[in-house]
Amino acid sequence: MSVAFPRIALVHALRLSIDPIMASFAADWPEARLMNLLDDSLSRDLERDGRLTPAMTERFLTLGRYAHGTGAAGILFTCSAFGPCIEAVKAALPIPVLKPNEAMIEEALGAGPRIGLVASFRPTFPSMRPEFEEAAAARGMRLSLVESFAEGAMEAQAAGRREEAMERIAEAAARCRDCDAVVLAQFSLAFAHEASAEASGRPVYTTPDAAVRRMRGLLAA
Repeated sequence: MSVAFPRIALVHALRLSIDPIMASFAADWPEARLMNLLDDSLSRDLERDGRLTPAMTERFLTLGRYAHGTGAAGILFTCSAFGPCIEAVKAALPIPVLKPNEAMIEEALGAGPRIGLVASFRPTFPSMRPEFEEAAAARGMRLSLVESFAEGAMEAQAAGRREEAMERIAEAAARCRDCDAVVLAQFSLAFAHEASAEASGRPVYTTPDAAVRRMRGLLAA
């Protein structure tokens, strides 16, 4: 008798986020049935507006409701810059909805309170800061967050200049040598894990593998 595996909806605001999460599912949970929803105007509109607006939240709710309507058992958003919008989807739907970084944040804080946060998309910083602060407060930790922007990495990666992108991400990680751990804040940065660890000399945490583990655990429960 065949076994029905759950459908997981992956919602992306950047094309670069798709390959890393697909690779993590292939390695850690190949049986999951995946669907991909991409709206890359979300990231452009956030850069234009400079903040998350009620209209942006409504767009996320529309995406979440659509995914739920297809029969998805869980939804994983893969862009780190939209935390409050994803929280609204969590509150609206009766299925597990994951922000991209919540599992990774818990793992990183296990290394200590001083965290280097590397991103190539600037709006990621103001979105992720409250997530780290809330998780640290729950642990009774006094958080010290060092933000390090990988200038030009996203553009280089989008243009296919993978080595250049890796170098820029590693340079940003190297500025976090005094931290307890380094976090690569976007799914699209996961490929630079080893280079970032070598450059920083610190433990480096990435998002896709932790997110897959968390979603699998939630649905198993």
